[in-house]
Order: sequence, then structure tokens, then C-alpha cells
Amino acid sequence: MACVTVVPIMLMLSFLQRKTLFSTSLASGQPDVVDALRLHNVLWITKHEPRVILSWSNNLTKEETEKYTVKYILSYKFFNTTHGSKERLQEKKKIIHLDLHSGFSAKVKTQLFAKETEDVIKESGWTEFTYKAPPVYIQNLSCIIYNISFFNCTWHIKAEAPEDIQIFFSFRHVGKDFECQQYIKTARRKNIGCHMKEIYFQPSRKINLNITVRHNSKRQSYYKDFIPQTIEKLNPPINVSVSLENRSIKIHWKPPPTIGSAHKKCFLYQVKITDCKIVDVTAEKYEYPFHKPVNKCAARVRVKKEICIRNKIWSEWSEPVFIHDEKTVDVMLLSLTLLFLLIFLGGLLICACRRYRCLEVITMPVPHPSDKIKTWLAADDIHHQKQMSMQMEMHSEITLGISQENGDKNFQQQRCLKESGLEEL
Repeated sequence: MACVTVVPIMLMLSFLQRKTLFSTSLASGQPDVVDALRLHNVLWITKHEPRVILSWSNNLTKEETEKYTVKYILSYKFFNTTHGSKERLQEKKKIIHLDLHSGFSAKVKTQLFAKETEDVIKESGWTEFTYKAPPVYIQNLSCIIYNISFFNCTWHIKAEAPEDIQIFFSFRHVGKDFECQQYIKTARRKNIGCHMKEIYFQPSRKINLNITVRHNSKRQSYYKDFIPQTIEKLNPPINVSVSLENRSIKIHWKPPPTIGSAHKKCFLYQVKITDCKIVDVTAEKYEYPFHKPVNKCAARVRVKKEICIRNKIWSEWSEPVFIHDEKTVDVMLLSLTLLFLLIFLGGLLICACRRYRCLEVITMPVPHPSDKIKTWLAADDIHHQKQMSMQMEMHSEITLGISQENGDKNFQQQRCLKESGLEEL
């Protein structure tokens, strides 16, 4: 049952109010309609969870509403926000979704327009109204869809929240209710987020969140809705390739999978090349001309949906893709690198030699042999000569003995031959 609060706004006949109400003249020269004292508004609120309806009325006569076009200017701003909203309406009510705001301040004024020229004939002063909602103990609600079927929502609990507070999360999509699968908790076991997976969304159907705050046996619900495509964080572009052709860097890629439309015109890309500014691109390629040789460069690409539906969430940058131009190798840089390397290695070698006295060992002179060593070497040489002479004498004797023995044998053989010849005769 709706709860209605009526706040009448009475205008007093005072000098102050006369200054705040004014009329404007027609550009065509028609006379002013001076009736500011009687033109005023009355505002009231009708509560319908999770929203409120701000309504107002005025004291215009039937003749005035038939003679002029009546419009209203509504300006309102939520508490603890810097930016407000301002609208021109023809209806005498406005549905305001509180979300997680604890109230708002609003003001309304009435304008009468000439039906033929749409010129302002008369307008009232501002009628102000303030609405305070029950305390809200959570803030910074943020939700994101990623990897097609993963859904995360997080929030913060205010410092002034009761000690026994606990938050529960659920949502409704395409006529189905979903409870949180896995809560993200603080060290004090307070729920500050919800993680869900294998949830498949219809991109054009809203997600209706329901956040229930419980404390001291009381229960307060807050509601917020999203269009899935507006909170989808895409994966980085895929198949990113870089080439160097005709003094231009050419980059190509493909869009990532998405829950919504995958038409080419729906995506907005950003390209980041080494030492270059980030560039916005709507096509699936980018060509960057250069005027000096490129030894090495890297390219990255990220994406979000911008054209078909507005989405503020950029994907992560793709992995860097490098390109090398072998024909433009900087020989001077390579030579300097080798030179510094040789100098460094030479320095290390010198330090090592100084530490371990390598140079002293290498340059140490060969010592002269002592007299004892000379005497020992001379004696050893004499002994060796004696052994050699003895071996030669023994060899000579053996050779002579063998010769004599062979001579005796030959003499005996000749003698035997002579004797055998005489016998035959």
C-alpha cells in the first residue's frame, strides 16, 4: 500500500515573493500576462518501493490551461552527489529511482507558453521540496559481466552501519530469480560482494538487482537495474598481428566474443604502439606510417562497445605483438655493445689476475740449478757412460765368440766332405 505525504506550499503576499516571481514579455509585442501571485505549485511524494513518485499541482484555471501550453521544469539532485538532473515535462509527476541514495532535493516551476509561437508568457517561482529516505548502509555498488557467463557485483559497507548488519544479494532476469552462488566476505564475515558463473544473459533484457540489508531483526531492500551490454567487460581483441610494409606498420585483429551484437560497427578500439599516442579506431585494422627506420616496436589493442550501446568499461590490453626490421639493424649500436662487453670482460680478467696473482706465476724466472744438482747430474752422466761402454764390450765379445764357433763348424764340414770323397774313390 502506497504511503502518501502531502506538503502544501503557501505563497505569502510579501515583498520577497514579489521579487522571486516574474513574467516575461512576448517577442511579438503582446502585453504581459501579470498574474504571478496566483501561479504557484504544491508538491508531494508517493512511495512505491523501490521508487518514489514526485507529484505536483498548480492553481491554473481551466481557461488558462486551454489558452496556453503548460510545461514544468523539474530539477533534482540526490544527497551526497555533485551532479543533478534538470528536465522539462508536460506531466505533473516524475518517477525517481532512489537506488542506494538516502534522499534528494527537488524544485519545480510552471511555465505558460503561447500555443502559436511557443514563447514564454508567464512562469512561476521555484517551489522546493526535500525527501529523506531511510538510512542506507551500503555504497559504491558495481557490477560487471565478463567471459560471457561470469557475473560479479561488489559493494562497500559504510562505517556508520550497525554492528549486526548483513547484506544478501539476488537478481531477476527474463522472469527467473537467481540467488548468489558465492559471497565475497570480509574478515568479519560480512558480505561485500557476490560471484556467479554460468549465467547466460539476454542482452536486451534488464537485470533487476535486489540487495537486502538485515540488522536488528529489520529488513530493508534496495533495487537497481542494468542492461547486460552496458556492464559487459569484453576480453581483449584476438588474432592481433603486426607487419611492416611500404614504410608503414599495419595492425590487424578480430573482435572478441560478446553477449550482444557482434556487428563491426558496435566496437570501439584503442591502439597503442611503442612511443606513440593511443589512437581510437572503429575498424579492425590500423596503419601507422613512419619516417625513420624501426628496429623494434610493439602493438597492443583493447576494445569496448560504444556505437550500438554505450559501455564505459574497456577490456584489458592484448598481449604485445612485436615486429623486427632486419634490414635496418643499427650496426653502430651493435658495435658499441660488443666493445663495452669486451671492456667489461677484460676488466673482470684483470681483477681476477690481481686477486689470484696469476701474472706473478706466469712471469716468475726459472731458477738456476745448485752445485749439488750439477755434481749429481755429472756423476750420473759418468755412470751412464760406463754402463754404455760395458754393454758395448760385452756385445763385441759375444759377436767374436759366435764368429769363431761358426768357423769351427765350417772347417769340420769341409773335412767331412773330403773324407767322404776319398772313400768313394
